[in-house]
Amino acid sequence: MNDPSQVQSLAFELIRRESVTPADAGCQSLLTERLSRLGFQCEQIDFGEVLNLWAWHGEGEPTLVFLGHTDVVPPGPPGQWRSPPFEPTVDGELLRGRGAADMKGAVAAMVCAMERFVSENPDHAGRLGLMLTSDEEGIAVDGIKRVVPELTSRGIRIDYCLVGEPSSLERLGDTIRVGRRGSLNGRLTVHGVQGHAAYPDKADNAIHRAAGAVAELVAQQWDQGNEFFPPTSFQISDIQAGVGATNVIPGRLEMAFNFRFCPESSADSLEQRVDEICQAHELKYELSWHLSGEPFFTPDGPLVEAVTRSVAEALGAEPRADTGGGTSDGRFVAPAGAQVVELGLVNATIHQVNESTLLSDMDKLADIYLSVIRKMLKGSA
Repeated sequence: MNDPSQVQSLAFELIRRESVTPADAGCQSLLTERLSRLGFQCEQIDFGEVLNLWAWHGEGEPTLVFLGHTDVVPPGPPGQWRSPPFEPTVDGELLRGRGAADMKGAVAAMVCAMERFVSENPDHAGRLGLMLTSDEEGIAVDGIKRVVPELTSRGIRIDYCLVGEPSSLERLGDTIRVGRRGSLNGRLTVHGVQGHAAYPDKADNAIHRAAGAVAELVAQQWDQGNEFFPPTSFQISDIQAGVGATNVIPGRLEMAFNFRFCPESSADSLEQRVDEICQAHELKYELSWHLSGEPFFTPDGPLVEAVTRSVAEALGAEPRADTGGGTSDGRFVAPAGAQVVELGLVNATIHQVNESTLLSDMDKLADIYLSVIRKMLKGSA
């Protein structure tokens, strides 16, 4: 291949660092060293074992922040990879390695775009920022979730946030995320009485007891969705009951489930309806909940327009605005009042063995990011 571009070279360096969540493995220190040379102020806002980098250049309004993460998911069985997962490997037009698409390729594109912009516009208007965490792929409690309130307490308001999650579906820039559904996790424990299968009158089968309520939960239509979001969905992710013997009636059932909910429902309303269904079926039960994130939506406005125009100018077609997919760290930024848009690489191989991305897409993404910066930080050259 030809000599790698600056974006590609940086992506190679990041992929070599085995930053399986919540480890950072030196990624953020590498980026701090680069950005500091251009006059960026860089600060670690770490919590527990999680590393969080806040870097910025310039002052005043507006504040445009790029948001990403340096952690990756475990590579899986190394023997199933065509090449070592933490050795960036060029295979024709592809870059292969853990994190290539999710999202070290996009982080490299962000940083190179910011470096180029500041080099060309050292006295630009507004504040250009970068937030990175090593806790996006994990439980995400000591990362951006805690950094945003810390910045808010200092009087730093994020006006616009561009998230580098791999939003593209089939080709770079075909889709941008302008919102995400909320995610609510629940665990239902149903109590019965364990006993011998030959003497059901002396027992209370927890599976039988729960069956009606489970069927009703699965059949529920929680809401109708709206023009921007599909209806709320309910999915059972795990059910455990019994002791493994065919002649023992189970006295306890545990069921884990998840709601992906649109703004037409709230976490409170969903919790209440589940509770009502369990009561209606006269269960002896316990419910516990964990809210991973509220839904958010960014309507048409300056950031959506800038991203849409930048993609169209670079690639010849406007992206489709979408609110699908899982959650992202954008859910922690939007409640503070920021407009949030997600644009990143193609997500076809993320979290898979042999994760990869097109080398050329990383360079194109850096050009798009640079165009967005130029459009958003008005008053700059």
